[in-house]
Amino acid sequence: MAGLFKTSVARKVTMALSALFLILFLIIHFAVNFTSVISESTFNELSHFMGTNPLIQFALQPVLLAGVLFHFIMGFVLEIQNKKARGSEAYYSYNGGANSTWMSRNMIITGVVILLFLGLHLYDFWVGEMNYKYIEQLPPNPDRYYGELVEKFHNPVRVGIYVLAFIALALHLLHGFQSSFQSMGWKDDERKKFISCVGNWYSYIICGGFIFIALFHYFNHLNA
Repeated sequence: MAGLFKTSVARKVTMALSALFLILFLIIHFAVNFTSVISESTFNELSHFMGTNPLIQFALQPVLLAGVLFHFIMGFVLEIQNKKARGSEAYYSYNGGANSTWMSRNMIITGVVILLFLGLHLYDFWVGEMNYKYIEQLPPNPDRYYGELVEKFHNPVRVGIYVLAFIALALHLLHGFQSSFQSMGWKDDERKKFISCVGNWYSYIICGGFIFIALFHYFNHLNA
């Protein structure tokens, strides 16, 4: 296995697999969070189920955290590898703007922004959840989740950070979505065009949806 990860192709494939895993997770995460806009009780029910289900808490959640860490670490490894490759071929004329999009050239920048945002996001929700259940050991309250969510979006600074973070995520996905499938071998023109279209819509809907949720609860609070 160690030898496998030494090859460039293997690193790109595992990077793509982790990306596809996180893309699927984002759909589930968005679907659950969007219910907070529609129905407080439905959001509480879904959140309580996910927060108390042993399979999710002790199996799927660690796998998710490991997937996130692996994706970012492998991203940095590939970025270093690419810089070394470009450095060893410095005698070639390289015009990044002519050969690639802004999103593809700046995946590491948008990735760092997303990583920093994840730190805030985990502090806002995961750390609070761990404190509630394991530090303070408070009794289960299936009606607490909606209030905890909307309270975070009362602060305009935090809302602004969330909006900027999801713009960065959209830029990251606009290249990363189709790049993941290409790394898995979907490189012919017909499938590339289809994947690019799906990836664009996915990026706009998921990231725009998360921004909508944050803004909805912020303005709903102002009008309360």
